[in-house]
Amino acid sequence: MGHDIIDEAPVERIRYSARQSRELAPALYQALGRGAPAFLEIQGDVRLLQGCKLALFCSVRCPGSILSKSFDLANGLRQNLVTVMSGFHSPVEKEWFELLQRSATPMISCPARALEKRRMTPEERSLLVQNRYLLLNFGISEGRITRETAFQRNLCMAAAADLVFVAYAAPGGKTEYLCEQVRKWGKPVWTFADAATAHLQKLGVRSIRVGAFISGLAGPGAPEP
Repeated sequence: MGHDIIDEAPVERIRYSARQSRELAPALYQALGRGAPAFLEIQGDVRLLQGCKLALFCSVRCPGSILSKSFDLANGLRQNLVTVMSGFHSPVEKEWFELLQRSATPMISCPARALEKRRMTPEERSLLVQNRYLLLNFGISEGRITRETAFQRNLCMAAAADLVFVAYAAPGGKTEYLCEQVRKWGKPVWTFADAATAHLQKLGVRSIRVGAFISGLAGPGAPEP
């Protein structure tokens, strides 16, 4: 019966104005300026925005060596070292969600669509009850995901996060372009030390081994290459 209550209980959806949103996510509005969202739409524990946030990205298709390292990264992040942000949309990102939900790590899920009429899964509701899950919409009014809303979401996620990690970005794709934009802000972007990420490293994306990255999160300050 308790599980049914979790599945069916309504979850309050709150829309914050631009002024209120600047207080919730100052880094987002500082980075994007006039291009920042007109509002933020939230379901869940808004206090998760106050902690150190790691934005995770991965293209839909990626090499096998990246898959293995992505699995190791998710296992390392299960130590509750940081709040993980992601769209949890690509296959690798979905795997991250599956692994992280079975840990104590807080998560911020950022759908590239409006939250209205979006149905939560039982897993999401369970995480909400534990006060370690937040749904965050960066001012997107469309009710379905498009390439445009996905890129808008990714750009806002990277701006709002304290750390940005791109597991893999297809050459010439939107995620690679995202890396270029984030680097222009002066914010470091991290990726795996792997031959498959050489094109990202040429853009100034910092390569790092999984163990060193996790150790950096566990210690003082940001990871160092």
